[in-house]
Amino acid sequence: MDNLLNVSAPALLKKPRLHRLKRLLQSLAAALERARTRRLLGQLNDQQLSDLGISHADRINELDKPFWR
Repeated sequence: MDNLLNVSAPALLKKPRLHRLKRLLQSLAAALERARTRRLLGQLNDQQLSDLGISHADRINELDKPFWR
């Protein structure tokens, strides 16, 4: 019976590591997506910004943010 408990213990230790790795990868993917959309925002002209209801100042504020925020 002790062997059964010892076998399951390593499996329990791996789950938190996988959860942390998954959260890290999700955070990285979100940061890359924010960087991509900000790059696209920087390429829009004044007419396109106006169509979206985004002011020039709003665009500058968004582009000044670091990719992780």
